[in-house]
Amino acid sequence: MNSFGRKFRVSIFGESHGPAIGCVIDGVFPGTEIIYDDLVKEIARRKSGGKGTTPRKEEDEPIILSGVLNDRATGAPITIIFTNNNTHSSDYEKLLNQPRPGHADFVAGVKYFDYQDPRGGGHFSGRITLPIVAAGYVAKQVFCDVSFNAELIEVGGVVPKIPAHAKNDPEVIKAIEAAEAEGDSLGGIVECEVKGKGLEVGFGEPFWDSVESLISHAIFAIPGVRGIEFGDGFQAARMKGSEHNDPIGPDCLPVKNGAGGVNGGITNGAPIKFRVAFKPTASIRKPQITMDFEKNKMAELVVPGRHDVCFALRTPVIVEAMTAIVMADLLELADIFDEYAPESGNTANE
Repeated sequence: MNSFGRKFRVSIFGESHGPAIGCVIDGVFPGTEIIYDDLVKEIARRKSGGKGTTPRKEEDEPIILSGVLNDRATGAPITIIFTNNNTHSSDYEKLLNQPRPGHADFVAGVKYFDYQDPRGGGHFSGRITLPIVAAGYVAKQVFCDVSFNAELIEVGGVVPKIPAHAKNDPEVIKAIEAAEAEGDSLGGIVECEVKGKGLEVGFGEPFWDSVESLISHAIFAIPGVRGIEFGDGFQAARMKGSEHNDPIGPDCLPVKNGAGGVNGGITNGAPIKFRVAFKPTASIRKPQITMDFEKNKMAELVVPGRHDVCFALRTPVIVEAMTAIVMADLLELADIFDEYAPESGNTANE
């Protein structure tokens, strides 16, 4: 399925080399502020251009087709599209016969009887995260008084001294340049924190719709994610209960945050904190051996096209977006109404 959410519902569409990609966002409360220039700034955080990112350059200009008038949500579904202009589709012609290792080429061919669009990865491409960032911006406006902050805390095993400046860290750049020279790629780890007075105790449901379950569901929809951990995460398995437990303080908030802001699937008032592991970029220039179905034998493959050395460099804003979409979907209508209802004036219910 290409839709997520119940009350705040996001649907995505398009392929990497198709005419356009986009999203439809339903359930946005009327009056929610949607500032076009702020949306553009958010989208720019995902763009390529830095060391280790793809040389493919797209304008990534959002076109809002519906649901916004005079910088306010109208209550109708919001539709946002982005055109694809800088495509080299001929790079992908032979991939139906020789699927790329680490990609969805083979499984997509089996599932869709080879009718899928293989160009640039089609609907499986990381480019489809662009409209998710747009939907995430809208979600952040809905889930008010809360900050979503994700930073890259590790690249190819290198821990930058200042996560916010990871892209310019000398050791990170050195690792990227070394991998690029080898025709190879790197992975990375992103840490995300959600906090603010709008993040109260009580969001989420036990079991199927626990906060961790829903965030994990959304995060794993990002291409290339290989793991997620909350709070102490896997380290908790090596701790004692007395070390991991979070006592409740006199202000009714945890005095530490080993649980990552969630107990029993429900927010406990502390910041939601988790880390996401991204695999190395699967498309690499380094020769690989994989099955050639046309020749019916294993053969060498050098992946064509333009690709990131480390696509994790561009993912913090995507992680924020997915998290904001989940949290917006958990909001109760009354909470949104309190934020956006007019302070005065006639209403039908007065």
